[in-house]
Amino acid sequence: MEPVPLPMAAGRRPAAAEAKNLPPWLKVKLSNGPNFLELKGLMRGHALHTVCEEARCPNIYECWEQRTATFLILGDVCTRNCGFCAIKSGRPTWFDDDEPRRVAETVALMGLKHVVITSVTRDDLPDGGAGIFAATIAAIRERRPDCGVEVLIPDLMGNWEALGTIMRARPDILNHNTETVPRLYRRVRPKARYERSLELLRRAKEMDPAVVTKSGLMVGLGEERDELLAVFRDLREHAVDVLTVGQYMRPDPRHLPVVRYYTPEEFAELKALALALGFRHVESGPLVRSSYHAASQVPAPAARG
Repeated sequence: MEPVPLPMAAGRRPAAAEAKNLPPWLKVKLSNGPNFLELKGLMRGHALHTVCEEARCPNIYECWEQRTATFLILGDVCTRNCGFCAIKSGRPTWFDDDEPRRVAETVALMGLKHVVITSVTRDDLPDGGAGIFAATIAAIRERRPDCGVEVLIPDLMGNWEALGTIMRARPDILNHNTETVPRLYRRVRPKARYERSLELLRRAKEMDPAVVTKSGLMVGLGEERDELLAVFRDLREHAVDVLTVGQYMRPDPRHLPVVRYYTPEEFAELKALALALGFRHVESGPLVRSSYHAASQVPAPAARG
């Protein structure tokens, strides 16, 4: 099957020149196989969202065909408007305290051994949605006790009591992405704070030293190599165990442009440099996203119970 440009949501297309000029290593294969179609049916039947769809992840065909997906809880409207993200922004009205049960039921039906739960940012909620995260972890533990649970959480506006709510539910992996280098935060993540993200990761490890902490960055937004390495060092100084590094892809012309595309060889070099700093695992490549190959990044953690 011929490789095609990355999938876009209905009604949104990349600039023609960008789509035409994508380097060959950023082309993916369409594969609407039986597992992909079954998983799509399960998500729709249980009224669930996935970040795979909402963020237009390039790996959706591969991952869904392998029966892995990242659940997006707390609706599909984000209170922030980051310059890189394809998820809708606005004033969310959605809240459903039955969602944890439906997620757990779908995880059980899929027979998952590892699940990733993330959310839109809900700055409108007093706890940032931490209670729903905790309830979802608990529901999965009840329905599928041998399933490892990874959560990819927002910064909770620095509400450390809310972080404690999530940590007391004992996720196996706590992921929070720094996304880019500090110099670019105002343009890339205007409502986020680099120091706050680092503090969240540090506090999570202090609250539960057994948890695996994880963070990820995009490249291609105009960062310098030395800036990337400085972030790698900061993450290690805050005891982060796992790092992901992937290429930023412009969702549509309303989003930030790609400054440059890194080559596979450059990603391999970044991986080697990061591993030398002491990360437990580094996933680095053009199509890498936060949850890509998540189940294989650390030993099976479900024994934590």
